Amino acid sequence: MYRTSSICVLLVMGLALLLPAHARELQPVKVADNVYAFIGDPDEPSIENAGNTGNSGFIVGEDGIVVVDTGISYEHGREMLAAIGRLSSKPVRLVIITHADQEFLFGNAAFDELGVPVLAQVKSMELMRQRCDHCLSNLNRLLGPQIMRGSRLVLPSRLVEESATLAVAGLSLELLHFGWGSTPGDLAVFDPASGVLFAGALVSNQRIPDLRDSDFKGWLSALDQADRIPCRMVVPAYGPVVAPIGIQNTRAYLLALDMEVQRLYQSGASLMEAVDAADLPAYRHWDMYPATHRRNVLQRYLQLEVEELAR
Repeated sequence: MYRTSSICVLLVMGLALLLPAHARELQPVKVADNVYAFIGDPDEPSIENAGNTGNSGFIVGEDGIVVVDTGISYEHGREMLAAIGRLSSKPVRLVIITHADQEFLFGNAAFDELGVPVLAQVKSMELMRQRCDHCLSNLNRLLGPQIMRGSRLVLPSRLVEESATLAVAGLSLELLHFGWGSTPGDLAVFDPASGVLFAGALVSNQRIPDLRDSDFKGWLSALDQADRIPCRMVVPAYGPVVAPIGIQNTRAYLLALDMEVQRLYQSGASLMEAVDAADLPAYRHWDMYPATHRRNVLQRYLQLEVEELAR
């Protein structure tokens, strides 16, 4: 009997591992009392991971729940709602979008069906208007109609321009906008009661951050400001939940990148020579290093050219 039961358990476990990511239930990770995160896959969006690469989460208050970011698809948003419902019967009162990237916002549609308002920084809404329809078309081609079924762009109905204190669902949350950092409309969400900071795109943990939408100096400044927040845990855009040292780790990568690209730029290296030569061995073990680091070198080199012309 024992042997048969053990075999059955192993078979079930094996079948679970073979299931595509979108066929598995989302499992929230408890970050602190009343605060949970959904941790995405470390790779690029794919059919295998159902596009579930960016992190999201939720905070449970006395009168309801606040969701931070909603994932890459309508189906992902529905799975988030189901996972939240398994933990609490309280209603979702608000969705906060930390930045305008495809892995964090197309789940809005599932919350919009329930009449849940969506909040973002005004620059994030402008970026959504500019490019998210195109992103959705690309995702439909990449992930296919089953994964992206029902997905559509839902723009925020509530906007903030500056940092503010938000009273909602019995919670008092700090919405933090430090200016143009990793994206023009970065928002971080700090819950003083738990000490948890949802850092959005400002922080990545053990994954190379992407300079595509960044203001480089503004990002460094934003990280300096975020590092002064009295948080106990950080939910990054990508990678596992991390202690506040994660803020400094992201900053350290950006500074190392800048130092190496500056060295190559000043030595007269061409753009492609710099892309090939700017290796940072200390960060090779971070996820997405081969692809994203090369793009970052290219991006930073072009930024240096613009800065030189402006002087």
